[in-house]
Amino acid sequence: MGMIFETERLIAREMTAADLPALKETLQDPEAMYAYAHAFSDDEVAAWLANNRRRYREDGFGLWAVIRRSDRQFIGQCGLTKQVFRDQPVVEIGYLLARRFWHHGYAIEAAQGAKRYAFDQLKVPEVWSIIRDTNFASMNVAIRNGMLVRGRMVKHYYGIEMPHYGFSVRQRS
Repeated sequence: MGMIFETERLIAREMTAADLPALKETLQDPEAMYAYAHAFSDDEVAAWLANNRRRYREDGFGLWAVIRRSDRQFIGQCGLTKQVFRDQPVVEIGYLLARRFWHHGYAIEAAQGAKRYAFDQLKVPEVWSIIRDTNFASMNVAIRNGMLVRGRMVKHYYGIEMPHYGFSVRQRS
């Protein structure tokens, strides 16, 4: 698959079926998935991949594989998805890395690349990150990506109420 965007250390590209084992490392890790309330089963990982491949076809974007340039290692995913925040459609920057790649600055680097892609290529006027209220690491990434809190909402996953904050940044004219 072709490159979507690149940064100094990372390449973002569409995910393929060959990425399934690497996706499992993150999506089946209870610690990495705490903001989602549970680690995924094999079927849920396959559905996650299929859903992102559908997004590529239907929306023209989705969560992309994040590949470290130095060794071509799949380290996680980052990209853009259509979401709803307080009844308004938004384009969200999402990021989810395998735990062994946390604390290296990859999430902010990938999120900044996704923001540039949204603004420069897709001409999206504003991007969001909708983050669970206990996910301080992701909140810090959003803040470092120039985002400000725009509101709060409650999502329901598996019968659990989960407060989320909506962070966004608008493209400068």
